[in-house]
Amino acid sequence: MIPCQAACPVKTDAGKYVQLIAERQFKDSYLVARSPNPFASVCGRVCAAPCEDACRRGRIDAPITIRALKRFVTENYGVESMEPDTQDELREGIQDAGNKRRGHLPMLQESRANVARGQKVAVIGAGPAGIAAAHDLALMGYRVTVFEATNQAGGMMFHGIPEFRLSRSIIEKEIQKVVQLGVEIRLNAPLNEKFGIKELRAEDHEAVFLSVGVQKGRDMNIEGSNLDGVIKAIDYLLNINNGYRVNLGRKVLVIGGGFVAFDAARMALRAGMEAAGTADETGEGIEAQGGEGLHAAIDAARTAIRAGAVEVHIASLESFEEMPVMRTTQGREEFEESQREGVHFIPQRGAKRFVGENGRLKAVEFIGVKRTYDENGRFNPVYDPDFSETFEADSVILAIGQQADLSFLTSEDRVELSPQGTIKVNPATLATSAPGLFAGGDVAFGPRNLIEAVANGKRAALSIDDYLRGVKTDLVVSLRIEELPTRSYRRPEGYEKCERETPPTISLDRRTGISEVETGYTEEQARQQAERCLYCHIQTIYDAEKCVLCNRCVDICPEYCLKLVPIEELGLEPEVKERIIENEGISLSGPLSAMLKDDEKCIRCGLCAIRCPTDAMTMEVFYYEEQEVRV
Repeated sequence: MIPCQAACPVKTDAGKYVQLIAERQFKDSYLVARSPNPFASVCGRVCAAPCEDACRRGRIDAPITIRALKRFVTENYGVESMEPDTQDELREGIQDAGNKRRGHLPMLQESRANVARGQKVAVIGAGPAGIAAAHDLALMGYRVTVFEATNQAGGMMFHGIPEFRLSRSIIEKEIQKVVQLGVEIRLNAPLNEKFGIKELRAEDHEAVFLSVGVQKGRDMNIEGSNLDGVIKAIDYLLNINNGYRVNLGRKVLVIGGGFVAFDAARMALRAGMEAAGTADETGEGIEAQGGEGLHAAIDAARTAIRAGAVEVHIASLESFEEMPVMRTTQGREEFEESQREGVHFIPQRGAKRFVGENGRLKAVEFIGVKRTYDENGRFNPVYDPDFSETFEADSVILAIGQQADLSFLTSEDRVELSPQGTIKVNPATLATSAPGLFAGGDVAFGPRNLIEAVANGKRAALSIDDYLRGVKTDLVVSLRIEELPTRSYRRPEGYEKCERETPPTISLDRRTGISEVETGYTEEQARQQAERCLYCHIQTIYDAEKCVLCNRCVDICPEYCLKLVPIEELGLEPEVKERIIENEGISLSGPLSAMLKDDEKCIRCGLCAIRCPTDAMTMEVFYYEEQEVRV
């Protein structure tokens, strides 16, 4: 009933914190946003925002700018604005903010951390999944050590996301708050054949969480893929983010995509660097060029423009209508921004071979694409052999997929892999085939967005806790209902007419260096955007016993979502009608009517309740609380 929260992988009560912004309760709003998510400040800038795609306001006009509103409150109360110890005080001060869910603060501490356990747990990989797991495990009382292969914690948040989208200082501050809980992070400590799972167990780590990510690019298995100027996106991101210059030349083509490639392109575009180099993700032939990778392709192209290229083009297997980037609110806005910056698009093209001269890329030979997805929506391209096109380019960025480097695993570890090369896990617990070994994030599910990785880390922490305590837990959900006083229930004037305003951005001519493209809302802008929320957690409740069939609620509804009809018009089967009458104890002394409501259209204005002379219509808030029980 609360679609934004249901869509969030960590079940953030977005509607609640948006409502609190509208009410100018900014500190409480931050606490709600932070409660389930140790990377709230990061997500305020770069979250894929599945909550916005599910937002019910989007089915009426345009979704609430939930991600940007999170950024507004984190800028005022998150790690980017707090003194060292204040954040801990805020976290401990989170009170009842509405729905209570397992894994949210303070419920996590109340239900899981009441006994100091002290066992050692190893987390492999300091990306969002690993750090989220370490955060929750530390709160439960475990001694957690994170092993990171590189010299910088943060995973692809640091190595992959452009600094013009996400400040490095924010990543570092978010991680530092986790370290303050007692988590140890060992940098330059990769697992390998000499120090792997066996050695971790020998150091008395009683459980291990693998979250190594997918930082190895795939090779594209077509002619010319080894030419200079054909760049893998993952390598490209790593080079740029670690200070190396990459020369793309004057004409750049981005093929396919993926979220990493999206960020790689935008990074190069924004950083304004010229270089030649190695890059990111590649894939296995033409088939790998579609799917979610188009996000990466767009970002790669935008990056290339800022790197000094005169022309940047994106070639995709999909038509414009099929492009995955067009399926999400954030993606459509990225697409429009890319067009503004001058990126050109070449839809329905597949790379057949790369043409070189003296070992250097000179052109790409394309084949046509008739269709990318089959009738069941599965990725299954159909090519047009009669169409052929040659496109000259100085460099190509391949945004076609990544894979994990699992060379540290041995047969002795007993870890089963999937045909795709990911680690097989129980999706409910993230347990692998090896006892005490859990895995999540990209290494278990393939490339996914940041908030899904955070959710995996939190899920793994709960499962590890169950494993080490030797228990199994299940959930019991209870419901609490609060009736709102009708006389005082009001919505802001004109909220139903207020349009979505995307976060402000700096002008095109100022997009140089590491300057952030997107800027935050002012307080007034944030409040106005928050007031657009339709308050899905508030329900209009109809009490037939009090109804006098006056029809006032129907007459006043501005969205025409209520209708009072004779029961005969419902088309009920006779036995169903009789059962309803019997169950409800309805008197048969007069004609029977039914109240119908289209909940998709309801804007929670409360006019029906205000107009009702008998209080048959009321506005009520539903609160859900998850409670753990042993099974």
